[in-house]
Amino acid sequence: MPNPTSIFWVTKAVSTALGEAVSDFSIRVMPPELAVILGFVLFALALGLQLTRRRYIPAVYWLAVASVGVFGTMAADVVHVVLGLPYAASAAAYAMLLAAVFIAWWRTERNLSVHAVTSTRRELFYWAAVVGTFALGTAVGDLAAVGLGLGYLPSIALFAVLIVVPAAGYRWARFGPVFSFWCAYVLTRPLGASVADWLGKPVSEGGVGIGSGWVSLVFAVMMVGLVVGMRRGAPRPAVA
Repeated sequence: MPNPTSIFWVTKAVSTALGEAVSDFSIRVMPPELAVILGFVLFALALGLQLTRRRYIPAVYWLAVASVGVFGTMAADVVHVVLGLPYAASAAAYAMLLAAVFIAWWRTERNLSVHAVTSTRRELFYWAAVVGTFALGTAVGDLAAVGLGLGYLPSIALFAVLIVVPAAGYRWARFGPVFSFWCAYVLTRPLGASVADWLGKPVSEGGVGIGSGWVSLVFAVMMVGLVVGMRRGAPRPAVA
């Protein structure tokens, strides 16, 4: 797993915005059922590729994260649109699901640190938690922007402030590293998604009106650039 450096968090936020925009664009240009199926296939293939790697490869890892962003958004939206659950109920349901993943992970491995993900079983728990954070973050973002009527731009401000809490707590208030990491991981989702929605949604819905297709393209280019930068900045293996 990658170290949670500054570029990690920037890329994570970009991946959440990308997932939101791609999900919105795909269900607009094709039947929603087909979009969900394709999103799941992409997710399964990317995760399968990641699980077969024996070391951290930025392109593979972040492809898996991006695919989780797309499918996680669709899963959260399906629960609200198809099942008719209010945003508060879906957020609570995903919070309980994520809590169940962490409890099972802890009882099995006794360690929730990303630095201790050194086996396939631990990595499966890690990705289950990642999926849960994306679904929960999507539901929380929708709850703030739509359910509570804050709108997208105020939601960006809200989650930008909230994400400072675990960072500041870890640095100055002795927050545990595991808690701080996963708290920030959840909050990057509604922050990035709110940015994507604000840019892509029509003006009549409180957005800028650029369109989800163009927003998807912009964030895809940004993510590719960030991943390429990680690869170039990685230390080269020693030559024997």
